[in-house]
Amino acid sequence: METRRRREKKLSNKWVSTVASILIQCTSGSLYTFSVYSPALKFTQGYSQSTLDAISVFKDFGANCGVLSGLLYSHASDPLRRGGPWVVHLAGAAQNLVGYSLIWASVAGILRRPPVAVVCMFMLVAAHAQSFFNTADVVTAVQNFPEYSGTAVGIMKGFIGLSGAILIQIYQTVFNENPAAFLLMLALLPTINALLLMGFVRIYNASAAEEKKHLYALSLVALVVAAYLMVVIMLENIFKWTFLLHLSALVLLLLLLFSPVFVAARALQGDLKNAEQTLSIEGVDQNSYLDQIERYETIYDGEEDLTGSDYQIVPGDINEEISKDEDNDQQLEKDLDLLQAMRTMDFWILFLAMACGMGSGLATINNIGQIGGSLGYTSEEVNGMISLWSIWNFLGRFGAGFVSDFFLHSKGWARPLFMAITLAALSVGHAVIDSGLPGALYVGSVLVGVCYGSQWSLMPTITSEIFGVGHMGTIFNTITMANPVGSYIFSIRVIGYIYDKEASGKGHKCKGTKCFMLSFFIMAGTTLLGSLAALLLFFRTRYFYSRVILRRIRHSSRL
Repeated sequence: METRRRREKKLSNKWVSTVASILIQCTSGSLYTFSVYSPALKFTQGYSQSTLDAISVFKDFGANCGVLSGLLYSHASDPLRRGGPWVVHLAGAAQNLVGYSLIWASVAGILRRPPVAVVCMFMLVAAHAQSFFNTADVVTAVQNFPEYSGTAVGIMKGFIGLSGAILIQIYQTVFNENPAAFLLMLALLPTINALLLMGFVRIYNASAAEEKKHLYALSLVALVVAAYLMVVIMLENIFKWTFLLHLSALVLLLLLLFSPVFVAARALQGDLKNAEQTLSIEGVDQNSYLDQIERYETIYDGEEDLTGSDYQIVPGDINEEISKDEDNDQQLEKDLDLLQAMRTMDFWILFLAMACGMGSGLATINNIGQIGGSLGYTSEEVNGMISLWSIWNFLGRFGAGFVSDFFLHSKGWARPLFMAITLAALSVGHAVIDSGLPGALYVGSVLVGVCYGSQWSLMPTITSEIFGVGHMGTIFNTITMANPVGSYIFSIRVIGYIYDKEASGKGHKCKGTKCFMLSFFIMAGTTLLGSLAALLLFFRTRYFYSRVILRRIRHSSRL
């Protein structure tokens, strides 16, 4: 009984929680696999292309409208309610199972051609599950690693960016050329994975030894997985693979995905060693070693924070002098709820920047097939660009969190500055595609993919720092709604409208740079506006972030 209790304690720490979140994220990105099963959905249901596009809009809104997941997280994580992130995971698993099971039943012919509106609702529910998985894992990571929140968010967002490529690798190995079976896999795999691991995802309020070192190790694992997937995707597009090659590649991929377990074990071993040294210095009787370790584990594991104050990244009382001199410190210490945040200028500046940046980026990837066709790219070349999109997306998500954390700690650079820089680079990416030069779509898609992914890492972290983590899930998911709103405006009102005006002939198709030149010129200008909005946020929060640095320096000196 005692051994079992100690084993359970070893599994109750922030490193195990982080690894469990990573593994859940690895199967949560079904949003990025729509192109795999959409042809089967279109054929079996007799849809036109415009109808299929309408269903994809519901997919985008479902995945990006995560206000309910944020509200549930805030409610479930309240210590008075004895809940936790597992409640949010459970709700996401239920929606994932129901949504994809019904889509699978429609494609497989079990349901007799449901109305389009009903299928749109199926897709909305299925995609909505992703916001629940994402909220539970990202917000918990921020609360567990407040000093390195950018890196933690980058890791979580990075793995969900890679999950599309991971799921497609499983599909190509096990269910190749069977999209109906793939839909059944999407219904079962993320659901079972979340149910098995959700109990390990918890909030821990104690600092661990060498957090930076072990987070960097997890970051390295993410980079290795991304590099491996990129090589596999490129080789698959060059050579014809046998089943044995696909199986070998998948087994190696799974081994890489489980390698964070060894990072967690090493981190825990280091923490226990540090505990032994600490207890030795305090003069604790060395003859009761196991009791000492158990005592440390209790201190290290802690309980879920009863006030939420330890998780605040929003700076408050940095020192007594600042506390006395600044009348607004007590106000800054408080976590803002959604309504309070929406009354601030910073919220709407962030929303505008995301509508311009995320919206134009999503519109680009949603239309990259038609763009490539109009510019004379082959279907194989376009498919290669789409497959590699998840890699560029990952590099942006991971890199922005890592780099912004590094410069925040070492140089004191406020994080919104990196949002301004990446949005400016995204504007350049649109301009490159707009040029229509040979190879421009390759270069532009890389820039757009990296910079689009960057916003998914920067925005939640900035939200936690400006508005606090108490209601972070609700606030950042509300700002995320700027993504489908912007995508709708750019895809339907800009790209679609201009394309239809320029299209002519059989099949109402358009050829040449005229099809998208004006659209990408408009998106480049709009994204530049988003960059200026982020720059304004940088100047508004520059002093604020200087106080973040002072608070963290003071906190580090105590460890």
